[in-house]
Amino acid sequence: MERIFINTPSTKSEILVGHSWENLSELLPETGVVIITDDNILKIYRKKFPDFPVLSVAPGEKSKQLSVIEKLAGGLLELGIDRTGFILAIGGGVVCDIAGFLASVYMRGIRCGFVSTSLLSQVDASTGGKNGVNQGSVKNIIGTIRQPEFVLCDPEMLLTLPDDEFLSGLSELIKTAIIGDRVLFEFIENSRDEILNRNTELLTMLITRAVNFKSIVVTEDERETGLRRILNFGHTYGHAIELERGIMHGFAVALGMELATAFSKKMGYLSADEADRIVRILNAFNLLDNKFIPAEDMEKLIVHDKKKAGSSIHFVFAEGIGQAVVRKMAVSEITDFYREFRKK
Repeated sequence: MERIFINTPSTKSEILVGHSWENLSELLPETGVVIITDDNILKIYRKKFPDFPVLSVAPGEKSKQLSVIEKLAGGLLELGIDRTGFILAIGGGVVCDIAGFLASVYMRGIRCGFVSTSLLSQVDASTGGKNGVNQGSVKNIIGTIRQPEFVLCDPEMLLTLPDDEFLSGLSELIKTAIIGDRVLFEFIENSRDEILNRNTELLTMLITRAVNFKSIVVTEDERETGLRRILNFGHTYGHAIELERGIMHGFAVALGMELATAFSKKMGYLSADEADRIVRILNAFNLLDNKFIPAEDMEKLIVHDKKKAGSSIHFVFAEGIGQAVVRKMAVSEITDFYREFRKK
């Protein structure tokens, strides 16, 4: 088991990779705990849950709404949860987003911890303290930054994931490798079959490397005023594609990374050979379908991106495999490149 820490001025968060989630009780208070999960996770794992009340939501992005937060807050009140309460999220990125947001606002903040059940959540979404819900077609526009006390990542839980969920998570793992860990990129390149066969020993090592990198970034820049922006590689285009097409986050981000890679090559940050390697690894895991959205829709959605400041966005470029650079770009430059790319 690996223990990784995020230390910020306000709190300390512990990420445990390779820890069996069935040994969860040692991390929890004896009373005042409420479990938040989704209906799919409940069906698979309910018999192994700790003996605490459970509130379940519908799986997927449709649950990332303020109305769901309101309903869950009502459930906490009915259960008599006060300021000494503890929210335990058992689920993927959506569940952890909802639970973290609820914990940060209920009675002005109560304790929380996560059992991360999806690959996407284990390598990215559950670590770092970002919590948010959507407003209409704008993703994660209402939210908070609050670190959970712990995040438990048990790779054995990945064996029950549907294939598309697993592949979606691989996209964020590849993203981390592109922006910050060349060795991780090479491991992924050379281990395709073992990864797809869900070798838990290998996955434990890959997840640990990804979480280690993110923990360093978040410890230095919790509020995303500088370094943490690099974690958005592929997301400016990807979020727009995700919202317009309604596809899984990782597949949309993969398309966004393909675009950001091409843009990086055009801007001189990335060689043709390295750009080809990035696209090859995305194709090797069947993450690219090349079904892009109309240019006018891309522009409309980017204008509402939460990373926008005035008429500009901090856009993330790959600066060679294993490094990234952030440049403030006009929204018009980003959408112009998208139009140019689509014509090819």
